[in-house]
Amino acid sequence: MLGVAQTLAWASSYYLPAVLAGAIGKDIGISTSTVFGAFSVALLVAAGIGPFAGRLIDRSGGRPILIASNLVFAAGLAALSQASSTVHLFAAWALMGLAMGSGLYEAAFATVVRLHGQDARRAITGITLFAGFASTVGWPLSAYMESTVGWRGACLAWAAMHLLIGLPLNMLLPRASHAVPVQKSATAAQDVGAGLSSAHQRRAAVLMAYVFAVTWFISTAMAAHLPELLLASGATLAAAVGIAALVGPAQVVGRVIEFTLLKRAHPLFSARLATLAHPLGALCLGLLGTSVAAAFAVLHGLGNGILTIAIGTLPLLIFGAKGYGQRQGFLMVPARIVQAGAPFLFGMAVERWGDGALWFSAMLGLSACLALTGMTVDMEKSARG
Repeated sequence: MLGVAQTLAWASSYYLPAVLAGAIGKDIGISTSTVFGAFSVALLVAAGIGPFAGRLIDRSGGRPILIASNLVFAAGLAALSQASSTVHLFAAWALMGLAMGSGLYEAAFATVVRLHGQDARRAITGITLFAGFASTVGWPLSAYMESTVGWRGACLAWAAMHLLIGLPLNMLLPRASHAVPVQKSATAAQDVGAGLSSAHQRRAAVLMAYVFAVTWFISTAMAAHLPELLLASGATLAAAVGIAALVGPAQVVGRVIEFTLLKRAHPLFSARLATLAHPLGALCLGLLGTSVAAAFAVLHGLGNGILTIAIGTLPLLIFGAKGYGQRQGFLMVPARIVQAGAPFLFGMAVERWGDGALWFSAMLGLSACLALTGMTVDMEKSARG
């Protein structure tokens, strides 16, 4: 239920501007970049509301929060469909930001942790496996609706789907009173870094927030500029578009690998492996050129798919299930902020360095791997102490 509801939530928010921004800007009389600026405002609002939504989920479970997010999504999409000015557009996206901060992955992860405690890793992986198809479903559906009923009709249709599909699915979720108490989870004491000293916990939180921020920056930058990067490396337009389309399926494959081959692996090992995928792909592309462009896209997608799961499982591993929602919200604040600026900042790098900008993103990926290695060392020292 959460996987399908999350597919709808992502398709109707995060993946909406890529298809509708041009039509919205043309109709209202503003530039496409201004439309994406309004979307960046939504991401910043989501960053601010995330910790508050997480704390509410910790207290009362995710069912009422996710139900409310469907209503706010519907209201935001309806408001967006009526936008006739820049101010109205920014206000509608700010409302969407409230829904995104309380209705996307962080809220879904906190919900299953509230229900299953330390045993939530498999459920988190399953949710991301379903929602990995959000762009695959959302982009063609938004494009079809825009061509048939216009962008305003498309927004209203997505709003209706939140009321007719997302709302009933979230209403069927178990109430928190029926959840497994987090302190009585069968594996609560296994493989959890809750025994870390206060200093090591603070250091782990800083490193984890950095890893999440870096990985979301790379993911968002590639989503916005991958075809342009491939063109700069010498690929044709048709090849660039076709190769970029491999990222979505590769993300799903990465999640399947996590769900099967890596299900018994330590989440820190899976995360370190995933952070190396983008730098490895960038190295291949830089040394061998467009002949391995498809391999780069696949490697990037595989790593990104596994890292999406790590965002949910690492805080559970290091800090335990108690207070997971609020902590997850705080850990994701830097990621949301850099995500809002990633298309603009990486666009400047592409404009200046062309496909050489990949060396910048590759170095960021390597720094995330080093940060995860530092977390591992801290856990080992704490265990020995």
